[in-house]
Amino acid sequence: RMLSGYKPKNDVQDSYKLLELEEGCSLDDVRNSYHNLAKKYHPDSSSGMADSRAFIRVEEAYRVVLSDLAAKQKSDPGEEEEDQFKSKSLQHRHYLSFEGVGIGTPSQREKQYMQFRVDRATEQVLEYRQQRLESRYAGSDLSRAKDVRQSKKVKITQAVERLVEDLIQESMAKGDFDNLSGKGKPLQKFSHSPHIDPMTHNLNRILIDNGYQPEWILLQKEIRETIERLRKSIVASRRKLGGQMTLSEQKQWGRICEQFAEDIRKLNKRVDNFNLVVPILSRQMVHFSTDKEILRARKTYEAVMEKVSDSDRKESEGEEGKRFGWKSSLLKWLKL
Repeated sequence: RMLSGYKPKNDVQDSYKLLELEEGCSLDDVRNSYHNLAKKYHPDSSSGMADSRAFIRVEEAYRVVLSDLAAKQKSDPGEEEEDQFKSKSLQHRHYLSFEGVGIGTPSQREKQYMQFRVDRATEQVLEYRQQRLESRYAGSDLSRAKDVRQSKKVKITQAVERLVEDLIQESMAKGDFDNLSGKGKPLQKFSHSPHIDPMTHNLNRILIDNGYQPEWILLQKEIRETIERLRKSIVASRRKLGGQMTLSEQKQWGRICEQFAEDIRKLNKRVDNFNLVVPILSRQMVHFSTDKEILRARKTYEAVMEKVSDSDRKESEGEEGKRFGWKSSLLKWLKL
């Protein structure tokens, strides 16, 4: 705007010298010289000689030289008409305008213009695919093509959503969704709580119905099954060795305890992984202690042995009662 209302004051000869030209040069020479000097002195250029005042003088000289060439062309009937010398939008101005898109510095406007071009190209691709679908299914089913055309009017910004939407629309055009149960009926809501997003709740419900479980639940289940298996195995190993262990059996029990300690160490690493992914702080687990687990196994073994001894004693008493039971019954009959 500042340059459009500025009136040139330099004369013609100084303007030619400023543009590094001689009188009688062609219009292409004038334009090439002006473009080179504009790149050199323009404030927005990355040149080390950028100077706004020098650029204003160069543009002023360029306008003076253009008007001089136009006057010479007008006086010479053999040349082209004066219309080609009319002031046009300068090349650097056209480059910096970015089709009127964006605000801010030139670099910011350039980024916004690139995003605008990407969006425009995406819309063109969608329009092309829409026309291809319309031409393919226009003769078979006009109503179906109408639904596809209406669905394409929805603007989808994200790339993944655009891809999913295109696949869905292609399946709709092929008729893959025509035989679905409950077509045309509203979706059944699984919750009446107004604080829960219906879409999120329905997706979670679908995942649960298909057996999906979060990672931390699977890890918790695996840890519990592993510790139960280790406890049963060490109790079974202790029962195989018997009550009074010999020297060799004590060595064997020591090796079993060492292997048990290694298994507990590996299990504690799984506990650490579980604590990193569990979303609830109160659900975190503590490490298993090898000494406590071995002591627990010993108490379990002692309790099992006491039950076995009690059952054996009761069985022996029952056999003795059966053996001498007929004598006691005979004495009671005689007394009666």
